Amino acid sequence: MRLYGVDAFTEAPFRGNPAAVCILKSPRNERWMQDIAAEMNLSETAFLSRKGERYSLRWFTPEIEVDLCGHATLASAHILWEIGEIGKERAIYFDTKSGELVAHPKGEWIELDFPAEPEAEASPPDILLKSLNTEALYVGKNRFDWLIEVDSEQRVKSMAPDFELLKKVPSRGVIVTSRSNSDDYDFVSRFFAPGAGINEDPVTGSAHSCLGPYWQKRLGKDELLAYQASKRGGFLKIRVGRDRVYISGKAVTVWKGEVCI
Repeated sequence: MRLYGVDAFTEAPFRGNPAAVCILKSPRNERWMQDIAAEMNLSETAFLSRKGERYSLRWFTPEIEVDLCGHATLASAHILWEIGEIGKERAIYFDTKSGELVAHPKGEWIELDFPAEPEAEASPPDILLKSLNTEALYVGKNRFDWLIEVDSEQRVKSMAPDFELLKKVPSRGVIVTSRSNSDDYDFVSRFFAPGAGINEDPVTGSAHSCLGPYWQKRLGKDELLAYQASKRGGFLKIRVGRDRVYISGKAVTVWKGEVCI
């Protein structure tokens, strides 16, 4: 079985969000995939198996399987086009736990067609803001994550969560966001998911299924530019539809290998 390392939401190696992509010759059980993901020790490992003209796609962190992942989907599409499994002019259709996802080639960019995951305003548990050591302008929640808007880009960038405390918050993860103070992008964010085995995810495509609709309402724009302000950093283009969010990014292959067991 072939295995690839891809940096997603970047055009430069060692930036963006690294993902492993494993192309299966035959279906494998969950325990085996979880063991491989733990061995990779990246925020996500994607497992692909072909079904006619479509692909089954599942994502695993080092500790759990997740229902939706943007950067490993971007990485998967990038690899399938790069190695010639799919013609570079053709869209790729993935069957996942979040339904059908589609990747479209857009020149140097890859556009992901994802379900919108809007948040609703919610009262946070006491430990949420305590673990982040911050005050919030707004707190909301969707089926995956908490979303917290703070007052400045600098506050987003300087945040140093108490991950042991944050791990006790019941959710997949926590999105922290603010308006940008730069003309280069509309908003910034960071994403923390210690409960899923990832203290901070470098660039989180699926979080922008929530961030896109959120900032569309506040900024009155259907097309947005976003920067995830992790140490590695990543840049995304967002287009918000009625019930879909179109997330675009670039990707670069970093390594290739084989699973020997």
